Amino acid sequence: MSYSKYVFSGHESFPCKTLWLKKGYDFVVQGRDFNRPDAVVHLGVGKNMVASIRFWLKAFGICEGNQQTWLGKYLFNEENGKDRFIEDLATLWLLHFTLVFSQEATLYHLFFCDYQKGHTQFERDQVVTYVKLDMIEAGKQNLFNENTVKKDVAVLIQNYTLPRKAQSNEDFSSMLIDLDLIRQNAEGKGYYFNIEGKRKVQKEIFMYALLRLKEREGDNTISYETVQDEIGLVFCMQDHETIEMLKQLAKDYSEYMSYSDNAGIRMVQFTKDLDKEQVLNDYYEKNV
Repeated sequence: MSYSKYVFSGHESFPCKTLWLKKGYDFVVQGRDFNRPDAVVHLGVGKNMVASIRFWLKAFGICEGNQQTWLGKYLFNEENGKDRFIEDLATLWLLHFTLVFSQEATLYHLFFCDYQKGHTQFERDQVVTYVKLDMIEAGKQNLFNENTVKKDVAVLIQNYTLPRKAQSNEDFSSMLIDLDLIRQNAEGKGYYFNIEGKRKVQKEIFMYALLRLKEREGDNTISYETVQDEIGLVFCMQDHETIEMLKQLAKDYSEYMSYSDNAGIRMVQFTKDLDKEQVLNDYYEKNV
């Protein structure tokens, strides 16, 4: 697909650490400024990490500038945040989906939703080449910087992959590793999408993703292909897994949606408005 903007930097080559989003959210709520020299003191990290935290807050949809978002408040509010210290796997799936779907960090959507369609295994350089070809096709080749994209691919892999030779516990602190979506090959050269052995996404998180897609599409009817391309692939789900999920959701939320497969034309149809927050509450009130 063609992207309205291509963003491959801002993280200062740091993956997002587990406690950074909560720490950054609290910093914003306290009315503090990332640009002030004392930000390093209040956040307890180096100057480059301050910039990285700010970047990840936006990429994960937790803060926009110096304002917390609805999702940021929902998860991290001091009084009633649903999972302030990201202890539930559903929260990781929710954050992962937001990172990919928002396209604030272009590589994540390009990698999970575009590149994954034709590849089960990959090496870093192959992803860099894919980005280059995509930008050439979009007429944006003048914006391509190989070193910048290489660093971005390295950070993406750090975000999702267990380190082979960890130097310290810090190497295990990347927030999204527990999703187990990307693994390193046995010989240690390349990587693969962990389609078979991944953790399973909770149905409420998938439903939330469907509602976000419905908002973006501006239509009550969504083709199965769009659902698989924009949500199923985000969660590294195969066709049969996505279809089973849609059938389950059509049963559990029958008042609001249906799934049909007529003569090979597969559709999701929303028949009544459903509040995204209520869907997340369906999960968090029972499980956290």
